[in-house]
Amino acid sequence: MSLKVGAKAPNLNLTDEAGNPFKLSALKGKTVVLYFYPKADTPGCTTESCEFRDSTAAFSAKDAVIIGISPDAEKAQLKFKSKFDLPFSLLADFDHAGAEAYGVWKEKSMYGKTYMGVERTTFIIGPTGKITHIFEKVKPVGHAAKVLAAL
Repeated sequence: MSLKVGAKAPNLNLTDEAGNPFKLSALKGKTVVLYFYPKADTPGCTTESCEFRDSTAAFSAKDAVIIGISPDAEKAQLKFKSKFDLPFSLLADFDHAGAEAYGVWKEKSMYGKTYMGVERTTFIIGPTGKITHIFEKVKPVGHAAKVLAAL
């Protein structure tokens, strides 16, 4: 992982699930929970996203904005958001530029094959735009509660 706590968070210029432009810099002054997940509507990603959904009020009470990001296209993100009633933006990082900027685009292996993909990671970015916490190799169950406790 190349980014460290205290580093300035790389800006993101992506689109959300509806095709609207998104710039991370537009959220300066807010605490941002930026969670990278491998693929929309898969078991682990659904568990993680639904835990964030179920904790949205608690995150809002701490003035934190939740943003999900994966290599899925906008259409897949919109379907995922709608299916599980996710109340936060999901960013389409289909060229994985965001994942690369954050150092979470990694070589992975499954069933003896190696491939490139997102390593499930969450960043908390403080109001000044600096990274305050990094959660690496996240296990989906109970993750939202750990992130909330760190705020």
